[in-house]
Amino acid sequence: MKNKIILFLTITSLALKADEGMWMPQLIAALNITDMKKNGFKLSAEQIYSINKASMKDAVAIFGGGCTAEAISDKGLILTNHHCGYGSIASLSTVQNDYLKNGYWAMNNKEELYCKDLTVTFIKRIEDVTSKITENLKTSFSEIQRDSTIQSNIKLLERKTKEEYKYDTFIRGFFYGNEYYLFVTETFRDIRLVGTPPESIGKFGGETDNWVWPRHNADFSMFRIYANKENKPSEYNQENIPYKPAYSFPISLKGVEKGDFTMVYGFPGKTQEYLTSYAVDLLQNQQDPIRVELRAKRLSIMENDMKKNDTLRLMYANKYAGVANYYKKWSGEMLGLKKSNAIQKKQEFEQQFLNLVGSDGAKKDKYINLFAQFKKTYEEYAPLSKQYDYFTECLLGIDALRLASSFQPVFAELKKKQDGKENKFDQRFKETKPIIPFKNYNKETDRKLCTAMLEMFVNNIDKSLRAVYLDSLINVYNGNTQALTDFLYNNSSFIDNKKAELMYSDFEKNAQLYERDPMYLLATAVYKHYQKTVIPQINYYELQIAELQKEYMKGLRENVKDKKFYPDANGTLRVSYGKVADYKPRDGVEYLHYTTSDGLVEKNKTGLEDFYVKPRLIELFEKKDFGNYADKKGKLHIAFTGSNHTTGGNSGSPVINAKGELIGTNFDRNWEGTMSDISYNGNFCRNIVLDVRYTLWIVDKYAGAGYLLNEMKLVK
Repeated sequence: MKNKIILFLTITSLALKADEGMWMPQLIAALNITDMKKNGFKLSAEQIYSINKASMKDAVAIFGGGCTAEAISDKGLILTNHHCGYGSIASLSTVQNDYLKNGYWAMNNKEELYCKDLTVTFIKRIEDVTSKITENLKTSFSEIQRDSTIQSNIKLLERKTKEEYKYDTFIRGFFYGNEYYLFVTETFRDIRLVGTPPESIGKFGGETDNWVWPRHNADFSMFRIYANKENKPSEYNQENIPYKPAYSFPISLKGVEKGDFTMVYGFPGKTQEYLTSYAVDLLQNQQDPIRVELRAKRLSIMENDMKKNDTLRLMYANKYAGVANYYKKWSGEMLGLKKSNAIQKKQEFEQQFLNLVGSDGAKKDKYINLFAQFKKTYEEYAPLSKQYDYFTECLLGIDALRLASSFQPVFAELKKKQDGKENKFDQRFKETKPIIPFKNYNKETDRKLCTAMLEMFVNNIDKSLRAVYLDSLINVYNGNTQALTDFLYNNSSFIDNKKAELMYSDFEKNAQLYERDPMYLLATAVYKHYQKTVIPQINYYELQIAELQKEYMKGLRENVKDKKFYPDANGTLRVSYGKVADYKPRDGVEYLHYTTSDGLVEKNKTGLEDFYVKPRLIELFEKKDFGNYADKKGKLHIAFTGSNHTTGGNSGSPVINAKGELIGTNFDRNWEGTMSDISYNGNFCRNIVLDVRYTLWIVDKYAGAGYLLNEMKLVK
C-alpha cells in the first residue's frame, strides 16, 4: 500500500505544476474557476466567457496573422504590441515619413492611417463538435484514411455552419485529435493606425534585450477598428465609423505588487507540452542547434548591410525582426531545457506512467509497445528533419530562390496555353504583378546571404541528398560557393529589378529563354527535389507521430485521474492565470518582479546602440513629471513579470487583475523560460508584461495624445 501512495504522489507532482496551463475559456466554469478564486480572482466564469452576455472574450481579438489585441474603449480603440504592429507601421513608413524611427500619433480620427491587409478577428462562440467530426470513422481505417476523412468532415461542417450562423467559422483539433471545437468569428478589415512610439522606445533594448529580463521597452501600439453604420465589418471606406465592441477593458492605475493575481487572455500559437523524451531529445540536441546556427549567420549579414543606410534599414527591418525573434527564442529554449533536465524528467515521467498502468497486463504491454514505436519513429525521422531544416532555414533563407520559385505556376499554365489546353495563365501572370519589381529586396545583400547559405548547406548535407541540379553546379564550381553565387546573380533576370521589368514586358514572347534562367532553374530543381523526396517522408512520419501522440494523450487522460489536462496551444482563445512573481535565473542572481525608468536611464548611459532613446524621453524622466502613473514612491514602472503560461501569439494579450481590470500588455517571456512551450517550470518560467501605466504615460506625457485617455475607462 505504501508503494502505491508514493507512486501516486510522484506522478501527480509531475503532472500538476503551479500556474501551468492554457485553458479554454468556455470550460473555465467547470475546470478552473474554483482554483482561480482561491488565487484571488474576484469575478465569475461568465464574466470571462459568455455567448449570451457581453464578456471579456468580446474585447480580445486576433490581431493580424499571429498576435492578440484588446479593446480599451467603446470607440474601437485597441491596444497591442509594437512588434505586432511593426509590419503595418513599416508599410506605412517611407524615408521621408519614417514612422518606425520617429513614431506617429494621430491627433484626431481624420489623421488615423489605414493599414492595408491588416485584420482584427473576434470570437463569437465556441462549440464542441467532436462527435460530428468523428462520426463516420471506422476502426479499419488506416492513418491516411482517418486523416482524410477528418479533414473532409471539417471542411463540410465549416461550410455548413458558416451558412447557418452567417459568420466565418473554423474548426481545430485538440488533444492531438481526441476532441474538435468549432469557432465562430467576426473579422474586421478597416483597421487604422492611431499611434506608435518611436522604435527607440517601442523596441528599446533591441536584440540585446529580446527574450530577456529586465526589460525597459514600451512595446505597444494603438489601432482603431472601423465598421459600417450597422457596426458590422466593412472594407475600408471613408464613411465607416469607429466600431463599438460589446465589451472593452477598464484600465487600472493602481499598479501591481508581488503575489497579485494575473490573468492573460489571448491566442497562444503553439505548445507541445505532452511530447515524449524522444521528441525533446531531437529538439534540444538537433533541431534547435541547427536552426540557431543558420539564423545567426543570416542575421549578421543583414545587420551589417542595414547599418549602411536608412533605405536598407527600412527594407530589411521587418524581415530582420522576424528572423531574430525565433533565433533568440530557440537559443533560450535550448538553455532552459538543459537547465531543467527536461529530457531526464520526461523519461522519469514515462517510466512512472508505465508503473501506474503496470497492474493491468494488457495496458502495460500496450504502452511499452507505444514507447518502443515512438523511439523507432523518431530515430527514422531525425535525419529527415535535418534535411528539412536545411531546406527551410538555409536554402529558403535566400530571398532570390524563394522569389524565383513563385513563377513555377506561371510557366505551368503557359505551357497549357501553348498546347491549346484550358489554362489560368492570365490569372497566374497577373498574380505576379505585385512581385515584380521585388519589394524589400537588395540584390547585393541577398548575394551575400546566398554565398553563406550555400556554403553551410554544402558543409552539412551529403551530396547524395542534394538536388541533382544544385549538386552539378557545386561540382562545376569546385565547391566555390562565391563563384557559384556570382554566376547566379550576374545572369538571372528574375532578381535584377531592371532586367525583371523588361522580362515582364515580353514574358510570353521569350518564355523559353526565361524558363532557362539559372536562378529559376535552381529554384525549381530545389523545390521539386524536396517535394518529391523529403517532404512526403516528413509528412508520413509526422502523421505517424501524431497518431502515436493521440494514443499517448488518450492514455494519459484515461489513467492519470487526478490531473486536469489542458490542450496544447493551437492559435485559439485561451486563458492562463498566475501571479506577479520574481525569479532566480541562476546561482547568486535574483531578479525583482518589476523595472522602472531608472533602469532605462542607466542602460541609455552605456552608449550602446540598442539603448539609444531620443533626448526628449530622458528630459521627461529627469523632470519626474509622472502624474498619476507613478507608484507611491514616485517611481515610474515600465514592466513586470508574472508566472502565467504564455507563448508566441500571446504577444499583445491583455493582462488582467483580480477585478478584471487591464494592468498591462503581455509582450515576451524570459530567455530561460522559452522552454515552457515544451516543458513548463514554475520556478523560472515568466511572462513579461508592459505596465499599462507606462503605456498611458507615453501616450499622455511623451506623445501629447492625452485626448485618447478620455475614451478609456480609467480606474484609480
